[in-house]
Amino acid sequence: MTNNKPISLEQLFRYYKALPHQAAAIQELEADLSKNGYEIAMRRDRGWFATWSQSGKQRNYQAAIELVKSFEGFHHDAYLCPAEVWSIGWGNTTKADGSPVVPGDRIGQEDGDVLLQKTIDGIVSALAGSIPYWPAMTEHQQSAVISFAYNVGSYFYGQQGFETISRCLRERTYKSVPEALLLYCNPGSSFEAGLKRRRQAEGQLWAGEQAAAPEPAKIRPESPFSTRLTPHITLGEFALGQEARRFEHQYQVDMAAELAAFLERVRSRFGGKPVIITSGYRPPAINREVGGAFRSEHLFDGKGVGAVDFCVQGADMLAVQTYCEENWPHSVGRAASRGFVHLGRREGGLWVRWDY
Repeated sequence: MTNNKPISLEQLFRYYKALPHQAAAIQELEADLSKNGYEIAMRRDRGWFATWSQSGKQRNYQAAIELVKSFEGFHHDAYLCPAEVWSIGWGNTTKADGSPVVPGDRIGQEDGDVLLQKTIDGIVSALAGSIPYWPAMTEHQQSAVISFAYNVGSYFYGQQGFETISRCLRERTYKSVPEALLLYCNPGSSFEAGLKRRRQAEGQLWAGEQAAAPEPAKIRPESPFSTRLTPHITLGEFALGQEARRFEHQYQVDMAAELAAFLERVRSRFGGKPVIITSGYRPPAINREVGGAFRSEHLFDGKGVGAVDFCVQGADMLAVQTYCEENWPHSVGRAASRGFVHLGRREGGLWVRWDY
C-alpha cells in the first residue's frame, strides 16, 4: 500500500543536509511540480521522495525477517491465528491493499515475501517515531524489537501492559531487555511455550546473534527491490527504486553484487556510516536522458562491466575517494569536490582514474 500522505516543504527541508541524493531528489521534485502541480507532487508516494529517502534504507533487518519467518511459518491460505484473527502468508493480518484478510484468501510465497517486507517497513517507521534513541540502537537490537512488534503490535511502546520493556528502552538499560522480553509470553495460555521460545530468540538477537544475509548468487533481475546484495545494500538501490532502471540480465546483478561488496568495505572503513547510491544502472534511454557518456560504465552493457556513484553520509568524501583509489583496482572517477565518488569496472577490468 503506497503512502500518498502529503509532506510540507518545512517538513522536508528540516532534514536537508546538502547530500548528493537530496540534490538529485530536489531536481526530480522541481520537474514533478512543473508537470503535475503542488497537490500531486508533494506526496510521499512520488519518485522524488523515494530518492530523498535513500539514506533511511541502509539498515539491515534481515535478521528480523528470518526470525519472524521461523516463528510465523508460511500459509498460502487464510487461517485463524492463536489470537483468533484471520491471517495469511507470514502471519500478515492485512493484504497488500491494506484490507483485512478474510476466509478464502490465498497468496503465493513470492507475494507473501513482498508483503512481509512492506509490513516490516511499516513497523520500522512506527518504532522510529515512538521509541527514544532508536537511531542509536544497533541493527541487531532494532531487529529484535521489530520481531517483538510484529508479534504484539507496532505501537506497543508506552502502552498499558508494556511498562517494563518501555522503561528499559526509555532509560537505555539495554542489558535488561532480554529478561524484560520474557515477561510477554501470555502465561497460562495454550501458546505460552511457543511465545517463550520466540522471546528467548529475540533476546539472543538483541545480544548480537544475527542471521546471515542472502547469497548474491541467489539474486535474480526479477527479485524484489528489497532483496539484499550485501548486508546493507539492496538490489533496488542500484535502480534508485525505479522499475525503469531494473536490471535485465543476470550478469548485471552479478556485477552489482561485486560493486556492493566493495561498498560494504567502504562502509566498514568509515565507521559504519550509510553508503548512499546516487546513480547505479542506467538503461540506454535513461543514460541518454541524463547526458551520460556513450559507453558509460553505468550501462552495465557486458559481463564484468558496471558502475555506481555514491557518497558516505557524514564522512569526508576526499578521504573516501582516496580509499577507493588505493583499494579499488578498476575505475575511479574523482568527484569528491562534488560530493560523490564514481566506482566502476569496464571491459578488461582496466585500472583507470579521472577527474569530473
